[in-house]
Parts: sequence; C-alpha cells; structure tokens
Amino acid sequence: MKNPMLRLLAFFLALLVLVACAPATTSTPTASPTPAAPTELRLMTHDSFAASEEVIAEFERQHNVKLVILPSGDTGAMLSQAILTKSAPLADVLYGVDNTFLSRALQEDLFEPYTSPLLANIPEEFVLDPQHRVLPVDYGDVCINYDKRYFAEHNLPVPQSLEDLTRPEYKGLLVVENPATSSPGLAFLMATVAHFGDPGYLDFWKQLRENGVVVVNDWETAYYTNFSGSSGKGPQPMVVSYGSSPPAEVIFAEQPLEDAPTASIVAPDTCFRQIEFVGILKGTQKRALAEKWIDYMLDRRFQEDMPLQMFVFPVNPQAQLPEAFVKYAQIPTKPATLDPALIAEKREAWIQAWTETVLR
Repeated sequence: MKNPMLRLLAFFLALLVLVACAPATTSTPTASPTPAAPTELRLMTHDSFAASEEVIAEFERQHNVKLVILPSGDTGAMLSQAILTKSAPLADVLYGVDNTFLSRALQEDLFEPYTSPLLANIPEEFVLDPQHRVLPVDYGDVCINYDKRYFAEHNLPVPQSLEDLTRPEYKGLLVVENPATSSPGLAFLMATVAHFGDPGYLDFWKQLRENGVVVVNDWETAYYTNFSGSSGKGPQPMVVSYGSSPPAEVIFAEQPLEDAPTASIVAPDTCFRQIEFVGILKGTQKRALAEKWIDYMLDRRFQEDMPLQMFVFPVNPQAQLPEAFVKYAQIPTKPATLDPALIAEKREAWIQAWTETVLR
C-alpha cells in the first residue's frame, strides 16, 4: 500500500475498530456518606420528671442522640428498681434521688463519679456528695401553705413558727399528709424532727393532735379536697404543700389572677428543703454521652425550663426564674435540713413512732 492517503485511511479505520471493541465503562457518582444513626441514651426517672419537647430535642440534635426516658414510679420505687437491677442496669443515667434517699443510693454503690465543669456555678449548699457520685439539679421546699383570704376575713395572724400551730386559735385549721404514704408528709415530719429533735418532735405532734390536726393519705386529697385556698370549699385554711404552689395557683388559674390566693409560711425551720440529684449509673457503655446529659441538666437551658415543667427551683443561680415564681413564691432563708445519713438510719423509726403517736 504505497499510496499515503490509503495508508492514512486504513489507520483511522483500525482505530475506530479498537474503540468500538473496547469494554464499556460507566461513571458512578460518588455517594454521600450516610449520617450515623442516633445513639440511644437511657434516663431512669421518677414519674414526676418533665421537660419541654424542644429542650429535649435540642440536646438530641447537638449530640446525635435519642434520649429514652424510663419513668419508674415515685422516688422510693425508682431507687428500689435501680438497686435490684444494678448488676445489669436498665439505664445509663438516673435522675430524681433526693436528700431523703441519698444515703441509701450511695451505700448501694450505684454511681460512677463525675465532676461536671458546671459544678463551678452551683452553690456548695446543694452539693451533698463531695465525691460527686451524684450532682444536684433542683430543689424545692415543702412548706405550710395558707389561704390568704381566710386569714384576712377572720382577722387572724398567720402562724410564724411550728410552735404557733399548737395554739388554740388554730385548732382544726391544718391538714397534713401521712408521712408513710406521702412525700410532702414525710418532708414535713422531718422538718419537725430537725426543729424539735428526737424524741421532742413527738411531743409537738401530740400537741398538734390535741389541737385538731387533720391527717389524709396523699397530697391531692389534702390540697384539692381539704384545703380552702385552692378549691375554696375545704374546711382547712392551712395545708402541707410546696413553695411552688402559690405561683402554680396563678399559672393554672381558669381566669387571670392579679395575685396568688395562697402563700407559704417560710419562718425558720417551718419548711423542709428537698434537693434532687442526677448520677451516671455504673456499667453504662455511654459514659461520654451521660456526661453531656448531666452538663446539659446543670446548664441554663435546662435549668430555666424546669420551674414550669416540674415546679421546682434551679440550683444554678445563673438561671432566670419565670415571672410568676419571682412574684409569688417565697423561698425560706433558713429551711430545715437533716443529714442524709441520719435520715437513712432513722426514717422508718420516725414514721413508726409518728404513726403510734398521731393515728393510734
């Protein structure tokens, strides 16, 4: 093939054959990485735990976590369940043990210590475990609430001490809860032990019994049936309730109120302070996430959400209280307190002695 043009034509024909016979290739677009599924973090609580959906969702978004909440009865039932399952914990974090059950929880060795950086903001008065196996989250005061209208209409001064309650002008005016069946009832019993000592508290209860104190089994009955300040129909103008009850009266009123119809007696030793704690359960495989959750509970976002969700007070002083709490809640300057270890040792004996003195 001497003709150059023919040679060039043959070359191009051969090249076309090679291209046509080459294996086909396809271009596969690069796939975006699939986001990791949220990690599950389990929180065991008492039945009164509540938080805003947006507050929970914010934590979940920040840490790609799904918070699973495990309501477990009242504080005592929750703690009992945690103790029974401590060899195979049901949760990663436990919230809701208070100072009346604290020693029992610590004796059972349920928690891994954790010193949150947020503790720097928390007053020492709330930090009852120096090893930081549990950390304080909130507090509330169990106080005697009174019907302001009743005392004004009867021109009767409001009692200013526990001793005043035994005076004849207050005969039959106080309803309390049985400490064997009610958390606020137990807290008020402890206030009397703290103030009068043991066995002096029993003499006080004998005088209260003689002065017509009314005993019911639970807070709901005491507050909504016996107390005149809420329903306006009950026979007793004084009830053992919470320091957050007066703002709750305003917040949940069917018609707007210019003032709370009730208030709390906050004289020294008349209220008992309950502090609630959170801790990381031993055996968790989610230690880092558990720490993040505790930090979140102690920070302002969660702390400012609690008052209107659980009607408790934040331990972080940087948290702002809702307006109704600022206007209508009274916080005692000297609440009654007892050593948690003493409570753990004597709780059942105090209840039994109270039952023998007041109910039999």
